[in-house]
Formats: sequence, structure tokens, C-alpha cells
Amino acid sequence: MPDQGRLQVQVYQGQSYKPIDNAKVTITQLPEASNKVAEQKVVSNNSGQTSIVELLAPSKDNSMKPSDKAPYSLCDVKVEAEGYRPLLIKGCQIYPDTKAIQQCNMNPIGRDGYREEVIIDVAPNRLVGNYPPKIPEAPEKPLPKPVGTVVLPQPVVPEFVIVHTGMPDDPSAPNFTMRYKDYITNVGCSEIFSTWPENTIRANLLCIISFTLNRIYTEWYRAKGKNFNITNSTAYDHAFSYGRTIYDSIANAVDSIFSTYMLRPNAKQPLLAQYCDGVKVQCPNWLTQWGSKYQGDLGKSPYEILTYFYGTDLNLTTAKKVSGIPSSYPGYTLGMGSSGRPVRDVQTYLNRISQNYPAIPKQRVDGYYGQATRKSVLEFQKVFSMPITGTVDYATWYKISDIYVGVTKIAELRGTFVPPVPYGEMYDFTPTVKYPLED
Repeated sequence: MPDQGRLQVQVYQGQSYKPIDNAKVTITQLPEASNKVAEQKVVSNNSGQTSIVELLAPSKDNSMKPSDKAPYSLCDVKVEAEGYRPLLIKGCQIYPDTKAIQQCNMNPIGRDGYREEVIIDVAPNRLVGNYPPKIPEAPEKPLPKPVGTVVLPQPVVPEFVIVHTGMPDDPSAPNFTMRYKDYITNVGCSEIFSTWPENTIRANLLCIISFTLNRIYTEWYRAKGKNFNITNSTAYDHAFSYGRTIYDSIANAVDSIFSTYMLRPNAKQPLLAQYCDGVKVQCPNWLTQWGSKYQGDLGKSPYEILTYFYGTDLNLTTAKKVSGIPSSYPGYTLGMGSSGRPVRDVQTYLNRISQNYPAIPKQRVDGYYGQATRKSVLEFQKVFSMPITGTVDYATWYKISDIYVGVTKIAELRGTFVPPVPYGEMYDFTPTVKYPLED
């Protein structure tokens, strides 16, 4: 019997975290073993979410070792909502025993009444797709020039990452402005398999985070006169596919470690953690993705996996500042009986979020963590596919902060889709396709 995967669709207004309810969602899957098209129809609720749909998936064995068999099945997701252009996402990737989340950012119908369907093609995972190998670079980069007379003492987690979807010197490729954590999650889901051991996932994410923060801290592309932070060319940076399917196993890990990076002793810049797959390409002294998987199978911790490849002179450091967040994590987990300003902040943020997500109950803002606050936190964690603990740890604090900022910001992100010429052309996000730029 085929294995099963799970898919939940989340429908948002533009690039915000504001949900769209009553959106009609059609999920179409063409199983490899049959010519029969399987189609399921669901509707989003007042949190913008559909029910979880069961879909066919290949054997988990296909993603446990290099194989010519597909590690995931594919489905198409079409979303229709009143006042918005229809959206079709082709090639959503479904792994066995994994919850896939397809975020659908809907473009409103313009004043001109233009309502042509937007089409996104999800790129293959890097481990099975045809991607160029990483061009080796010296890990130490020139430090950024001081701002006035001040040199940044350490990396800061940015609010946004500007991704150039092409080669660094290709001016025809578009830039997309992504929330930092959304970008890291997208790359993680593009680079590795969601079925891998949790410690392997975390080790690979730490490479992605450290590499990304190095690019940003050293202003690698900005110093060359570019208007972006990083590219989606695997020859230079990471795989990235706008609009791709994400997975709770990877997204939850990102929430927990998004500000942690690798650092050599006496270095200021995060380690430029280069890596390769270890099968198609060999890369001595770098992490190999398949090698990290086997280390995870042995029960090695993320740090043990990283030092196995990069050497023991390696520290894991957490950035002290996270940009775009109204208040920083207090340094301890909030739970029943907690009190003070951090609790008041959580209550305030959740009450505002509940205006857009009515499933999250409002509560009295009194600075005391009682049953009402716990109930709101539990529902928040449920809505956003987090571990349901009823407490506010590091991951939940920053997720609440992210959603609070997402539903209160007036200006939406640049980088939403605009129709190409001719209208109706498919977006496949390969460097050879030209798109109009918004920034």
C-alpha cells in the first residue's frame, strides 16, 4: 500500500499574515501508479486554513538514502477567493508521514479589474533536481565598513532578506523581499528532505543560517553595488523557490534556532558554512547533506554533526538582536504563574492577533499568566502548527511577535506577483525567465 502524506493550505492576503476565509481550494494529485486524477475540494476557515488533507506519498525509504525513486509525490493547489486573482501552485511536494503546509499569498484584483490566474511552479528539491554545485569561496570575508565611526560588534538578525532569483550578475532576474525566517524555512525545504532526523535538519539549518548571516553581515553583495543580500543560485548561495511547499518538521526547527549561527574563535563574522550533497558532488572539509543524514541516524547532536565536518574549533552563538520585533525574548519560558511585563506583552500581542484570527480567544491584559492566557497560547500554537505546549518559549515568543508585526503593518512587502507580458505566462522562477521588477 502507498504511504500517506498530509497537506494543509493556508490562504493569506498578499504577503501579510492576514487570513482569507471561505477561499475555495482544489487539490489535484495524479498518482504515479494510476492514470486516475485524485481531486479534493476544501474551504479555508476564519484562520485562513483548510482542513488537513491526506494524500498519497511514496515510500519513506526513497528519502532515507540516495535513490532514483522520487522521495515525494506531487499535487497542484488551486485557490479561488472573492476579490482576489485565482492562484495555481503546481508541483507541491508531499512526503510520507509529514505535514506539508502550502502558503498561498493572494493578489487582490486591481482597479482595472484584471483577474488573470497567477501560476507558480515549485522547483524540485536540490537533492533530486539539476542544480549547479557550489563554487568554493574563502570563508573569511572583508568586514563591512563602519557606519560613521561605529563598527557593528556582531551580526543582527534582519527583518527581511532580499533574494535575487538568478545569477549575481543577471540584472534581468527579479528580487523578492522575504521575511528572514520565511526565507530560512524556504531554503531548508528546498535543500534537504523533511523526513530526515531532527538533529540532521537542525545541523543543516544552522549551516543555512550561518551562511546567510555571513552574506548579510559582510555585505557581500551590497559592497559590490548589488541591491540584494543573497541569490538563489546554488553555484553561489542556496536553493530557493518562491511559493514552495514547506514542512512543519523544518519550520518548527527554524522557529527554535533562527538566530543561532556558527562562529570560529576570535572571529566576528558568522562562518560561511559551505556544503554539498556528498553524492553527486564531493566537498572535503565541508558538510555533506547525505553525510549529515547518516550522522543523524547515529544519534549525533547538531553540534556533533557540525564539528564532524567543520572541525572542533567551532562555537554556536545566538544573535542578541532580532530586527523588526517589538520586544526581545525575556530569557525564560513563560507559563502558569508567570507575571510581569513579558506576560503583558504576550497578552497584548495575542489580543491584537485575535482580531484576524478569531479562533484565538481574547483575554484580560493584566500581566498574569493564568488559564485564559494559557488557552490563548494553546490555540495560537495550534493555528500556526507549532508544538502545543501552552507555554511561551523562545520559539513561541518570536512566532507571536512575527504574526503580531505581520497583521499590524500597514505597508505590505514588495515582491508580490505582477502579471508578465504576455498575460498568463507561467512563473517558473528559472534564471532565464524575465520578470518585471517592483523594487
